[in-house]
Amino acid sequence: MAFQQGLSGLNSSSKALDVISNNVANASTVGFKASNTIFADMYASAMTGGTSSLQVGIGSKVAAVTQSFTQGNLTATNNPLDMAINGNGFFRLSRSDGSIAYSRNGQFDVDRNGNIVNATGEKLTGFQALDTSGTQTVFSGEPSVIYIDTTNIAPRETGTASVGVNLDSSEKNPLNKNPVGSDINNFLNYTAIPVESYNYTTSMTVYDSLGNASLMNLYFVRDPDVAGVSPNTWTVYGRLSNDVVPDPADPALSTGAPLENLGTITFTNLGVPDSTIAGNGVFNVTRTGAQLGTGADDLNFTLDLSRSTQWNTDSGVTTSPRQDGYTTGRLTGLSVSNTGVVQGTFSNGQVRDIARLALANFSSPQGLTSLGDNLWAESFESGQPTVGAPGTGVLGSVTAGQIEESNVDLTQELVSMIVQQRNYQANAQSIRTQDQILQTLVNLR
Repeated sequence: MAFQQGLSGLNSSSKALDVISNNVANASTVGFKASNTIFADMYASAMTGGTSSLQVGIGSKVAAVTQSFTQGNLTATNNPLDMAINGNGFFRLSRSDGSIAYSRNGQFDVDRNGNIVNATGEKLTGFQALDTSGTQTVFSGEPSVIYIDTTNIAPRETGTASVGVNLDSSEKNPLNKNPVGSDINNFLNYTAIPVESYNYTTSMTVYDSLGNASLMNLYFVRDPDVAGVSPNTWTVYGRLSNDVVPDPADPALSTGAPLENLGTITFTNLGVPDSTIAGNGVFNVTRTGAQLGTGADDLNFTLDLSRSTQWNTDSGVTTSPRQDGYTTGRLTGLSVSNTGVVQGTFSNGQVRDIARLALANFSSPQGLTSLGDNLWAESFESGQPTVGAPGTGVLGSVTAGQIEESNVDLTQELVSMIVQQRNYQANAQSIRTQDQILQTLVNLR
């Protein structure tokens, strides 16, 4: 008489219930992967040589507990540093002891040292940005702990500037108008330029080497009539706002650096800049440090007005002013692109690449060792990790502002729980029956 089968069945069902209970307990754990119990039967190989049809099994056992690495549902959050992986891969984390762990839990924040960390302090790793000056950021070739530098970025002096304007083709030189206007050349050294001395004015902001902003005022004057006909040539004058210095002798005049004649822009009879004239509508603007008076270096930039037109409509800006300079800026926010690039937004409007996430994938994720806290560790069975940026190779993409929920199916788990409960009861009944049979034998006289 043997109780082995029933006892093994109780033990197997009990372990299966443990696995189910663990799944149910972690149904709301971000990045959790449900486990499954795999059973195997047991036979005594010594019985009749292990080949006879008379073999009787001696019960069951739990052969393995595997995890299902299927994709969990994604949920939006209010944290821009929360991330979810779409597809294969794990976040690569550096632990306090220097070891590397892996996780699907993308709940991250920045600690006081500027590291992106999870709730238990593990640090997210990636490829740090080395050079952001070109059209494409150069990232380091080795993954390391991502560091968010909160130092203000240096200002950048304006090197190129552009604006497109339409100059009303019906306009005439101020001296050819009725009533007659003023000659702008008589007011080059004055702060206030009479409105009757020019046809149109606009302005744009430029920056010196220290990040000081200056307003570049532009004045457009159509050239005087020739034989009663207005030429399609306009003279452009410019002055920076901080060029103007009050005249100590007569503050009312506010004389200072002159309004500079930058050059001319000539249009064809179709109202577009004449391309046969070299450099038409492109001007070089130069201001010395002394003229700027800010302690900055000399300012030199190219002003491009070649997208301007001369059509019969009101004068105005048609292409928004653009220039490549900016003042110093402090870090105001962080974001993550779908390619895993961590970007910083600065108070001066600049966006800089800081780092790119490192994801890792394994030949056999089932072989990973569970560490708790939503972490796994590499093992011999898992194989070595394949590390790369999101969206490369077999690695999935990253979605910012979202998290991956547990892939536990509560309905399935509750059904499985009922099944294992019945299995446990049936195995208990098997032991009770064996006990009754044994009792009958003991009671024989």
